[in-house]
Amino acid sequence: MQLEAQKREILGKKTKKIRKEGKVPAVIFGKGMDSVNLTLDYNSFNKVYKESGETDLVDIKIGNEKTKVLIKDVQFDPVSGRVSHVGFYKPDLTVKTEAQVPVEVVGEENNELIKSGTALALQLIQEIKVEALPEDIPHSFIIDVSDLNEIGSGVSVSQLNYDREKVSIPELSPDETVVRIEETKVQEEELEEAAAISEEEAIAGMEATAEKSEEEGEVGSTEEQEKPEKRGKEAK
Repeated sequence: MQLEAQKREILGKKTKKIRKEGKVPAVIFGKGMDSVNLTLDYNSFNKVYKESGETDLVDIKIGNEKTKVLIKDVQFDPVSGRVSHVGFYKPDLTVKTEAQVPVEVVGEENNELIKSGTALALQLIQEIKVEALPEDIPHSFIIDVSDLNEIGSGVSVSQLNYDREKVSIPELSPDETVVRIEETKVQEEELEEAAAISEEEAIAGMEATAEKSEEEGEVGSTEEQEKPEKRGKEAK
């Protein structure tokens, strides 16, 4: 996958103008390199992001030059929900890196217990941290629950399908359950418990997020790397 980008001189709060033009500010950063500030077409980025996620290498084309990167930090506007800033990480393709790989559950429509309404597939782990060379990072872990026709049956880390010679899972034990078939009543109780957060707490959390965004403008570690020259002048 490829994204075309243009180098950007506009920084900080002035990037609002870029967003109004249907574009999104971005930055490429990596070990031992100066960050590069970019502008991307908003729709083009969304299309690539949906396909690649944060695990597939993407080619960023700036003029005649191409750079392989991973989408590392996507920030969203707290009000509109639109992408407000993107951080691309340029990895060393010869060195293993860490990545969060999403878990995808499929086959629920073919599971007899689920079709009958007796059970649901309870996904206990949404993402799994892996270590691998950038080109070997799995796009996702796909778990097919079609044949899990017993209550309590499931799929553990050791049963995941991936290349164990190239990819390691350092933080989970092999017998840890990723997806389990649970009775509908049991899962409904768990969902009700999870939804028990009071309305006051939810509103307070949203207000805190909005205040922080207003105070900091473009929040995030990647945006901080956009101003190395200014920091140098201040240090002098």
